Amino acid sequence: MPPVARPISQPIAFLSDVHGNLEALEAVLAELAQRAVVDVCVTGDHLLGGAEPVDVWRRLQHIGARCTQGPSDLALAAIAPGSLPPGQDAGRAEAFAETHEAIGELIRKQLSELPHHLRLPMIDGREVLMVHGSPADALTSMSDDMSDEELDALIADDPADIIICGGSHVPFARTVAGIEVYNAGSVGQAPEGRFAHFLVVSPKVNGADVYQGYAEY
Repeated sequence: MPPVARPISQPIAFLSDVHGNLEALEAVLAELAQRAVVDVCVTGDHLLGGAEPVDVWRRLQHIGARCTQGPSDLALAAIAPGSLPPGQDAGRAEAFAETHEAIGELIRKQLSELPHHLRLPMIDGREVLMVHGSPADALTSMSDDMSDEELDALIADDPADIIICGGSHVPFARTVAGIEVYNAGSVGQAPEGRFAHFLVVSPKVNGADVYQGYAEY
């Protein structure tokens, strides 16, 4: 039987979609340090898309970040560059091949072993679920332009009280059928440009405060 996770009692940060952008990651970590937040979780899409995938992975490992798997992590782990589906954009295919080679076999193996979901109990008895996409499909993102009905279908009767996801790169906060849904946005590929999103959950005995912020870099 796996050990029971200790309930969260201190602020915890949730990040997503670092995409190999070390500068953006360091900006967020500096902001979190100012807030005395040391526990970090990252929903996925960690390495593909930026110039420093190996350094990003080493940094996440150094701080003990708890990570789940996003679709680009799965692709890097499971697909050889020469096996990409036909019709791929040439620039993206080249970037994929470069990242695949740069991270090497060991990191690809570590990416393959990342869980799809992370469940964290809180001191008030509620549960946080972190997933890159959605409870129904870890690789299918929930986005703010979805209706409550669409989001509810992707929640799929999951028992968590708070769901934290990524994927769309756009942060949002919604309540659907009594469940709080937060998208952590993107550290490395925010639509606004040089902004790196983060989210901090501060548990309390009667609930939790959730802060959605960003760091400029």
